[in-house]
Order: sequence, then C-alpha cells, then structure tokens
Amino acid sequence: MSAAALHSHLRLSGRHDFDAIAQWIPEGAHVLDLGCGDGSLLRFLKETRRASGYGIEIDEIKLIAGVRNGVNVIHSDLESGLSGFESSSFDYVILSLTLQAVRHTERIVKEMLRVGREGIVSFPNFGFWRHRAQVLGGRMPVSRHLPYHWYDTPNVHLFTIRDFEAFCVEHRIRILERVVMDEAGDDIRHLPNLLGALAVYRLDAGPRAFRAPAPSGRSGG
Repeated sequence: MSAAALHSHLRLSGRHDFDAIAQWIPEGAHVLDLGCGDGSLLRFLKETRRASGYGIEIDEIKLIAGVRNGVNVIHSDLESGLSGFESSSFDYVILSLTLQAVRHTERIVKEMLRVGREGIVSFPNFGFWRHRAQVLGGRMPVSRHLPYHWYDTPNVHLFTIRDFEAFCVEHRIRILERVVMDEAGDDIRHLPNLLGALAVYRLDAGPRAFRAPAPSGRSGG
C-alpha cells in the first residue's frame, strides 16, 4: 500500500491513535495488543501492514467480537501478567487507550517491554485544557477521549503527558518517538501537555533514561 493510500485508509479508521500506531509498524510485524477490545486495531494492522499476532482481552463479549473480526484473541486478565510469553517474542506490544484502565501500571509496562522488542502506548491526556477547564468548573472531565462519567468509568489512573514522561525517566524507559494530537487528530507541536488531547509513544527498555524529546510528527523526526 502506498504512503498516500495508507494515510487515506488510516483517516477512515475513526481512531486517531491508530494512525500513529500503524505508521510505526513495519510490514509483516508480529504484534501483541493488550486489552484489544473487539480486535479493531489488530484487524486494521493486518489489513494495512500485513501484521500478524494476538490480542488479550478479559471481557467475553468483546472477545467474541474480536473473533468475529478475524483476529486471534486470548481470554486473559492483563493484571495477572504476561508470564505465558517468552521475552522478545513480539516485535511490538501495544497498549492502545488501555494504560489508564489498569491497576498495576509498573508491572504491565515492564512486562510489555520484556515480551516485545518495542512497546507502543496511547492514552488520553488529563492535562488537556478542556479537561482542566471542567475540573476548574468543579466537575470531572468528559470528552471524546475520556467519554465516561465518574460513576461508570473503567479508568483507574488519570494522568498527563508530563506524568507519563516522568514515569519513563524514573523507570529508565526510553521514548523513541512521540505524537501528540488534538481532538481532531491534528499534530500538536507546542505546549503538548496543555493543547494535546491524545498522546502516543513508541518505547523500548533502553539503557538510558529518557530526557524531554523534541516534538515529532507521525513519522518521527
């Protein structure tokens, strides 16, 4: 698929983080999608990047939807770890809009970087200006990327771009690329923690702690 055709296809996915993720996945990569839901991302990567791999999902209804989507889904709880997978058994391990919904954040990120040569994480930025405005108004934020109310949300950890990057420094995780987007999916290069609604990171367990990166586009740089 040409770069132009891929970009057009990505825009039709309805998920802005799929755009960045797919452009980081090389043709034929072997991937593991943690908390894969109905398998939409895996199917998307299979169709656009000829990727192979598995998803992990605890919700049985979503698991059945994933099977109907033609992807390989394992019924398992992320919180129990990834001990069933050997180290470096996947090219990429992905946490797409899932990190904020897990309880054992440190263990899961450590495990994803053990099992995968690289990891990709996307999450809603709690520091986004619309979220800040709602908190200042006395209400918990509800937005496109945080669509739940306080009483029905699956999210257990809400955090900002700065929080995540500080986490990477503390745990000696190397950030290879970063894309920050607004609600329309357009790249944010200035004041990302204020203007960015969604963040996507490509990571590895590098030898050096991460220091603040220069803003990057969807293809790096």
